[in-house]
Amino acid sequence: MIKGLFHILFFYFLGEVLSILINGFIPGSVIGMVLLFLALFFKVVEPEKVKDTATVITKNMALFFVPPAVGLMAYAEIISKSIWAISLAIIVSTVLTIIVVALVQEHFENRQLKKKNDDR
Repeated sequence: MIKGLFHILFFYFLGEVLSILINGFIPGSVIGMVLLFLALFFKVVEPEKVKDTATVITKNMALFFVPPAVGLMAYAEIISKSIWAISLAIIVSTVLTIIVVALVQEHFENRQLKKKNDDR
C-alpha cells in the first residue's frame, strides 16, 4: 500500500510541477491524474501496485468533501449572489458531459461490435 501511495503522490507532484511550468493553465491534480492514467495504460505502472491504495481512497471519498463543503458555507453570501449563473453552469456542463460520455460509449461499442464481426 505504501508503494501505491508513493505512485499516486508522485504523479500528483509531477502534475503540480508541470502546472507551475505552464503557469497554472491546467490544475496540477488534473495533469497528475492524466499522467497516472497514461502510466497505467502504457503499463509503466502496474495496476496492482496502486489498486489497494486507490480502493482505500475511494471508500473514504466522503472525507475529501468536508473541506469544500465548509468553504461553501464560509462563502454562502457570495455564492448566493451568483446562484443563477452557477446553476446554469452546472446544468449545461452536466448535459454536455452526459452527451460526450454517451457518444464515446457508442463509439467504443460500435468499434467492439465491428471487431467481433470482422473476427467471424
